[in-house]
Amino acid sequence: MHFELKFVIILTMKTDIHPTYYSKASVRCACGNTFTVGSTKEFIDTEICAQCHPFYTKKEKVLDTLGRVQKFKDRMAKKVERPKKIRKVKERKK
Repeated sequence: MHFELKFVIILTMKTDIHPTYYSKASVRCACGNTFTVGSTKEFIDTEICAQCHPFYTKKEKVLDTLGRVQKFKDRMAKKVERPKKIRKVKERKK
């Protein structure tokens, strides 16, 4: 006995569901750099680009939103300023 099963699936695709593609979308960085890319948004505002990113510029740039970086640096400075406590070692009885 040999059975052969065949399934036919009919898919209908929805029309007009894709966003508009802008081949010359303008990107503006916080540093002032502007360039064009392809995107579904016509205008893009960004905080960091390749011109100002620390990885590409090899410069340290810290984006601090709530003072977290400054608090961390203050804590590290306090650790350096405090002298270490000297422990007295007790002699062992033999």
